[in-house]
Order: sequence, then C-alpha cells, then structure tokens
Amino acid sequence: MLHPVATQTLIPVEEYLRTVYEPDAEFVDGEIVERNPGENPHNPVQARLVEIFYELKKKHPAHCRTELRMWVATARIRIPDVALFHPEKPAELVPSDAPLVVVEIVSREDRHTEIIQKFEEHRAWGVPHIWLADPWQR
Repeated sequence: MLHPVATQTLIPVEEYLRTVYEPDAEFVDGEIVERNPGENPHNPVQARLVEIFYELKKKHPAHCRTELRMWVATARIRIPDVALFHPEKPAELVPSDAPLVVVEIVSREDRHTEIIQKFEEHRAWGVPHIWLADPWQR
C-alpha cells in the first residue's frame, strides 16, 4: 500500500534525490511515499515484461528500465515497475522525458485510487501507453 511516511515537515526534492530508501520511495509534493515492494507473483510478471521488451530491442531502438525514478511533474517523482523508452534511452539519472510505455504491476496492498492517480500523472506527463499488469487476475 502506498502511504506517506510519518514526517513532521516537507522535504526538499534535493534531499529526496540524495537519499537511499529501502525499498525505494516516491516523492509527491514534498512527502516521501512508500511503494509496495511487490510479492512473489509480482516478480515473474516484471521479469517477463523485461524479457519481452529486450526482445523488441533486436528490431527497434527500445530501452527497458525497471523501478527507475522519473520526474512526472515539477514536485513529483514516480517509480513505475517497468518503463520502455523509444527511440532514445534516458540520458538523465532521473528522466524528465516521458517513456513510450509505463507498466504498473498490481500488488495485493495497492489501492485502486492510488493506481488511478499515478495513471493520471503519467497521462498528463505524456506517456502514450500506460499498462496495468495484475498477476492476481492473470
């Protein structure tokens, strides 16, 4: 489940970017938002998507990334489970250019409203293909 870590004050994005979180966390309007690290059914789906995307690379300039911090808006950094960049690979440590595809893989703890919010942010950022993979529903 995604929820803000208990904090008293908002933190600057520079502090977020230089901090390591285990598992990595997202940055939303000055707050650190925990991500569900996924469960066993999550990982094979992520691995299979990576395999499929790497196969695409044989014929197309496609660049797959997993769990990469990405600027989706001025004060928001999200970490999708899988992203596919085309035709250029991301040049920045935290990409600010939208990928071609973003995939979120459902975990049992995820809340529908939080997933929809992320999808709206990706859409507003300019991601043309936003996928939801649900290992529980296959």
